[in-house]
Amino acid sequence: MKKEFSLILKIGMGIVALMVIYNLFTGWYTVDAGEKAIQLRNGAINRTVDAGLYYKLPFIDTVKYISTRTHNRTFERLSTYSKDQQPALIKASVTFKVPSNEVENVYLNFKDIEGLAANTIERQVPNQIENVFGHYSAIEAVQKRAQFTKDVNEAIKLALEQYPIVVESVQIEDIDFSRAYEQSVEDRMRAEVEVQTQKQNLEKEKINAEIAITKAKAIADSTLAQAKAEAEAVILKGEAEAKAIIAKTEALKANSALIELTKAERWDGRLPQTMLPNSTLPFVDAKK
Repeated sequence: MKKEFSLILKIGMGIVALMVIYNLFTGWYTVDAGEKAIQLRNGAINRTVDAGLYYKLPFIDTVKYISTRTHNRTFERLSTYSKDQQPALIKASVTFKVPSNEVENVYLNFKDIEGLAANTIERQVPNQIENVFGHYSAIEAVQKRAQFTKDVNEAIKLALEQYPIVVESVQIEDIDFSRAYEQSVEDRMRAEVEVQTQKQNLEKEKINAEIAITKAKAIADSTLAQAKAEAEAVILKGEAEAKAIIAKTEALKANSALIELTKAERWDGRLPQTMLPNSTLPFVDAKK
């Protein structure tokens, strides 16, 4: 009897020792940076802990981890229509995270990050992008891409503000229109480029014409100025010659002897070859 009791005692002590060893190895758990842990006891939240080393009761406590890091969801081909009824496929990506103080709320309402994203991000993002895109024409969505992205961000953040989630950003990565529409846009852009080219050519021709007119005017002004100068020179020369003649005439009138002196100075010493009958012999024949 004593031997049986001793055997049972040893077995019990062995079981206790095994349980103690099991607790030492399985009762501890760690929480990494960038996440929080919810410790449950019999299914109810016992406590929420930050990064570190913690102990839980085996078989009684369980631990659920909720990430507080930034997560990303990408939507490859969201089908939508523009204001002018142009179909488009939009690729968008959303970055979001769970605030540290909302971890318990996430577990109670969504259980984990995947459940949260499925019930918030994946439902609201396509709807809000479709709504916002419907306020833009196809060409406006392309030309005002930054404003379109801003409007999408604001709409999604407003739609999700009631949930335990923070949307950090929404990126519109691509807007893919139908091939027919893209071809029409290419044709329109080509026509606009052609118009701009023609405008530039006309402006260039206008400038060249203005340059030619300016050059011609400069040449005409120069020619006119030269002609005026030459005319004035002729006038001045004529006036000078006229004044010289008048002066010489006045001098000859004032001194008759000067005429005879001029004749004598110009006589070459030869008598005239022919003379009229009964005419007097001239003293001198003054030549020019």
